[in-house]
Amino acid sequence: MASNNSYPKLHNATWPGVVGKGAPDSEPIIPLDTLLKLTAGAEAGGQKFDGVDLWLADPHISIDSSPDDIKRVSDHIASFGLEVGSFVAPIWGGAGGGSAMGDADEVKRFLTQVKKACQIGQWMREIGIRPSGGIRVDSSTGVEAWDQDPEGNTRKIAATFREAGRIAQAHGEFIVAEGEICWGGMHSWRENLKLLEMVGMPGVVGYQADMAHSMLFVLGANAEKDRILPPDFDWADKPALDAAYRQVADALRPWTLDFHVAQNDGTTFGSGDHEKTGRHCQVDDPNGRLDVVKHAGYWLRDEKGELTKTMRHICWDGCMFPNAVMESQETWNRILGQMVQVRDAHGWRE
Repeated sequence: MASNNSYPKLHNATWPGVVGKGAPDSEPIIPLDTLLKLTAGAEAGGQKFDGVDLWLADPHISIDSSPDDIKRVSDHIASFGLEVGSFVAPIWGGAGGGSAMGDADEVKRFLTQVKKACQIGQWMREIGIRPSGGIRVDSSTGVEAWDQDPEGNTRKIAATFREAGRIAQAHGEFIVAEGEICWGGMHSWRENLKLLEMVGMPGVVGYQADMAHSMLFVLGANAEKDRILPPDFDWADKPALDAAYRQVADALRPWTLDFHVAQNDGTTFGSGDHEKTGRHCQVDDPNGRLDVVKHAGYWLRDEKGELTKTMRHICWDGCMFPNAVMESQETWNRILGQMVQVRDAHGWRE
């Protein structure tokens, strides 16, 4: 029987229609409208998605949008019965940004993209369509480049993130940094913790926990020294996986301001121009290593098992799936059903 919890709100991500797509050797980008229709059309036990998290780059929503542009797109999203949550800011060099540990020009471009995203966020809050969510960033640099000077480069990234936090504060926003094994200085759970502590702006610059990406940290992918589980780990040993994953969550949960429900099979994958990172699996994939509902609780409840209520909404993230999977309504019905179970188990009512 459903719990009838009303929080956290349940959002779908739109960037899986873009990430890993559009390159000559990959599938076409999925239009924003297609994703909005699929999100609005999803249903599970009488429940619907409450909103979407957005990709602020062409061809979805331009980072250079005007106030009138944002009013039009907000009205359009609202016509589907959806609200807006977190944004992905296009801070990478290929999207007009630059490395967070780069030279002065690169850092300036990075921060300019953050400022544009924060301004759009402020406009949407004023419109009333965006009651929750932060601005998502990463270090916009690879592990190999970072590894040339780990201490110095982490200090540079922290300085850039600190300035991004100040920009966010000025717009009533906050920054969420998503650690993945492909981002230099954010490629292990210890490096993420070190970076966030160095930034030193809790509540303003925090962590965006993706269940799939964070799970790869226990394997020490791209960071052998921070491996928790042994190389010959037996996936049948569920208690050991639980303990390792809880160690990661306990370290990063105090910094977590945004949360992605996801599944992972313990492998890496890349598509198009996206480097290999933790593979997202379909929510019902028999090879999935996570107990999605149980392990979501590691992020949504504290070490005593009490609800943190930090995240007013949670989002499904599933990048680099084939378009045939992404464009099937049944895919989103199943995902929504799993997210409803997460909210039933770890949500609350207001």
